[in-house]
Formats: sequence, C-alpha cells, structure tokens
Amino acid sequence: MEQQVWNQHYDKEVPYTLDYPDITLYEFFEKAVKESPSQTATLFFGAKITYGKLGRLVDRFAAALAGIGVRKGDRVALILPNIPAYPIAHFAVIKLGAILVPTNPLYVERELEYQLNNSGAETVIAFDKLHERISSVVSSTSIKRVIYVGVQEFLSFVGRLAYKLKNFSKVNIDTSSEVHFYSQLMKKNFPAVKYHRTNEDENAIFLYTGGTTGISKGAVLTHRNLVANVLQTRAWLVGFRDRSEKILAALPFFHSYGMTTSLHLAIQAQSTLVLLPRFDVVEVVKTIKKHRPTIFCGVPSMYGAINLFPGLEPKDVNSIRLCVSGGAALPSKVQKRFEALTGGRLVEGYGLSETSPVAIVNPVFGTRKNGTIGVPIPDTLVRIVDNVNRNVLPLNEVGELAIKGPQVMKKYWNMTKETLEVLEDGWLYTGDLAFQDKEGFVTIVDRKKDIIISAGMNIYPREIEEVLMSHTSVIEVAVVGVPSRVREEVVKAYIVAEPQSGLTKTDIIDFCVGKLAKYKMPKRIQFCSELPKSGVGKILKRVLLEEEKKTFSDLRGK
Repeated sequence: MEQQVWNQHYDKEVPYTLDYPDITLYEFFEKAVKESPSQTATLFFGAKITYGKLGRLVDRFAAALAGIGVRKGDRVALILPNIPAYPIAHFAVIKLGAILVPTNPLYVERELEYQLNNSGAETVIAFDKLHERISSVVSSTSIKRVIYVGVQEFLSFVGRLAYKLKNFSKVNIDTSSEVHFYSQLMKKNFPAVKYHRTNEDENAIFLYTGGTTGISKGAVLTHRNLVANVLQTRAWLVGFRDRSEKILAALPFFHSYGMTTSLHLAIQAQSTLVLLPRFDVVEVVKTIKKHRPTIFCGVPSMYGAINLFPGLEPKDVNSIRLCVSGGAALPSKVQKRFEALTGGRLVEGYGLSETSPVAIVNPVFGTRKNGTIGVPIPDTLVRIVDNVNRNVLPLNEVGELAIKGPQVMKKYWNMTKETLEVLEDGWLYTGDLAFQDKEGFVTIVDRKKDIIISAGMNIYPREIEEVLMSHTSVIEVAVVGVPSRVREEVVKAYIVAEPQSGLTKTDIIDFCVGKLAKYKMPKRIQFCSELPKSGVGKILKRVLLEEEKKTFSDLRGK
C-alpha cells in the first residue's frame, strides 16, 4: 500500500502497512494456549482461568458440540453476556469450522426470531436466565438444539455462595431431547475432535448490525477480515505489552466493538480479560480498584459515568493506560476529565460491524484532533463521495464516507440488493456523512438517515449535540427531527442534566444563541433522567423517534 498523507500523523511505532498471516482466529487461540498456558486468560469476579485450562475447556466443549450434531458450516447463535462461557463457546464453534452468530441477550422475541431465521442458525448457546424467551421462539425458527449455560460454575466458592443468596429462585427449564446443559455436556466423554482447518477467506461470523437505521443485516466477516482487524488494532495501541495487559471487557462480546477490541485482542496478545456481564458503574469502579486493568475500550457514556462517580480519586483508576472511545461522538469535556482522572490516554475512533469494526482512529500519542474520528488505520483507505454518482469530493466538503481495507466485510447474508447498495469494487459506502481535511483527519457530520430537514434546510443533529454537550451542566444529549404540522420536521433535544443543576429550557436556548444559526436552534426540549441505550451503551434515537411519531399520530387522530 502506498504511503498516504495521514501516515505522517501516525505514532512513530505504527507502520502504515502490515503483514497479515494466512491464518484463522482459532490459530490465534491455539498459539496462546501453547505459548502461555500458565497466563491468566479470564478473570471473572475473582475466579481465574488460565490459557492452559481455557484450551482444555474449548477442546471439551468442541467435542460436545460435535457429539450432538454441530458440523462445519453450521450457524451457531451465542446469546450470552460476558461470562467465561463466551470465549469457550466462541472458540469451540470456530474449532469445528462452524459459523458464529453473536446475538444480543437483550433482544425480545421478535428480534430473536428474525435473527435466528435470517442466519439459518440451528444451534443456540444461551444464558439459562433467557430460557423462557428462547423457548417461545424455537418452534418458529430452524433451531434444532439449545444449550443453556449458567453462571455459578464459573465463580469462586465465595462468588457462588453470594450468587445463590442473590438468585435464590431456581431456573426451571423444560427438558427435551433438543435441550442440553453446558455443565452436563462437559461431564460426558465425547470423542475428541481435531481442528477443522478452514480457509482464511471462509465465513467466520455473521455479525448483525444494530438495526438503528432500518432492518438488521448480517455482515459476513471472514477469518481474514477479523485477523486483519485485530492486528491493525494491536498495532495502533502504542505501548501495548503482550502477556502483560489486563483488558477490561465491559463492552459486550456480541457487539463488533467488544469482540475485536476486547476478546480477540486479548487472545491475540495473550493478555488477561477482566470480564463484566454488563456495564454497571459501581461494579466497574470496584473492578478497576481491585483488579487494576490497563486497557479499556468503551463508549462515551461509560467514560462519562466513571467521571461522575462520587468520591472517585485518581489512585482508584490510575491503572488505566490506553482507551479508545467509539459508538458515538466523544465530548471533549468527557475526554479531558477522564484523562486527568486516570492519567491514561483516551482517543476517539470509528468503526462499523461491516468493518470488523475498527477503521479510523486518532493517534494515541501523536497528533490528534478533537472533534474528529482520527485518521485511517494501517492498510485502510477512505474517500468522501457525493450522494448521486459517488464521485470523490474536494477536501473539507461534506459527503458520504467510503472505506476500503482488509477488514471490510464480504457481504450481507441473504441480502443481495442491500449488499450491492453499499459494496462496490472493495469500497464500503457507510451511509455516514463526513469530510476530510488536508491532513487526512475525518470528521463525522451525521448519518444520511439522521439529517433533519426543516423548512427546506438540512440540519445535522451531531453539530447541535456537540454545542449542547459543551454546557457544563449537560451530561448527555440526543437530537432528533420530530414530525411537525407546519414544516417537514423540527429540532428536538433530549437532555440529561446534572442533578440539582436547575437547568431550564430557557437556559438551553440562551446558551445556543450565537453558537447555532437560528434555524438549527432546538424548537423543543425535553429533560430526561436517562436516555434509551443499546446493550453497548449507544443512545437509541430510533426509540425516541418511535415515541414521538406515535404521539404525533395520536394527536392528529384527535
């Protein structure tokens, strides 16, 4: 790959091109088990599993899966939080040459049914607490077998006792020949299975988009995509130390971001995963104090929550050295406060399920520009194109962001039309509006589908959100275009303010004067105690819009 203008801003340790071995994800895992058997692979509320033991558990579970009928090419849905069973199942499935379908445990029946049917999954490995939801959709899908996993067997003795006291009600699951239990399968003596070596260009994972802008689509990621992206990420994190880092895994593994920057990165670098089933700021702070993780990739709301944790001192969280923020714009005040608190580095980046996901990031120690998502990572190209003919636009002109690189997906599963709309000659057209400056830094303006059209004017919600977030009493904000009787849409801001701040709608309007053109000013403002979020902590604007549209429809009906 030829050198690009943005390479001059890389940290000096980061090459602009990398060598990518012709291997699969499983070979990363196999190498870690062989080279670091005594290294701690996972820490789960004090319970440790070494790489040696994790290798034995993966071998045993792979044999069990094969024993009950899972074969190469089969789709296997993982509906699990971040517990040790996740990496065990993840690499056991890959060992068999089967295809992973990570699935959000928070999905309701309709969403589960859609994803299981679209992927063609025949096997589900799920958290036992979800049995009612899963059993209700099995008959309407192609599922042949379900394996339930509990959490108790992965806890220490003290942890098991505490869990029993907290969860005294027993999980009752109706058993049948199609229902299995992880604990029972692992006690049986299934014949050992060898690694089913797959081609690096074969499908590894169907990673479903969040569905925030329409129907959820399954991005088909190959082993080559995923191996490349974890190596790109590893190269970008200057100062990363193999076998020495502890990665705080608060991002869910079913999401592309958590999968690559936590699970795959830890395995590739033979590092320790500090597992948390969900982001709870009290538990997160307690975990950081106790286990002293060094790497923490998250979303802005996570860093913001830690910043605001009562009584937190630098010594409590100063183990954190490297952080990447994604999923939403990183407010400058959140970044500065978190870096001051931890003494570490927090940089903003950008990615998509379709790019495995990491594609553009600010340098960790080199030049970084606040408000931008950074520059393309090694072997990644970007361009900004118009929305009509996809012609490349001049610098600093807003258009659609396109990305090309070894991490770009193969296609959408069973969606030819949708694939053709976004993939062309290796370029992925993201649907995000952005511009690139002369140094190669990219600034996201907004999603094409999020543009607010009011009185014929295009308004970008992200610009308004950045202004509102600069107010010292604003914690979180979401701006959407809501239906109006007199114009296409009007700007509405949903705001979470500091407790006891006394912030009013008039205060907000006064603050925006001189910072926003009159037509961009919020016409409606609603204060909230919290904003709806996805499992990864991303604000769900569609939930806000659905409620607005329902209210508007009801009013029109009257």
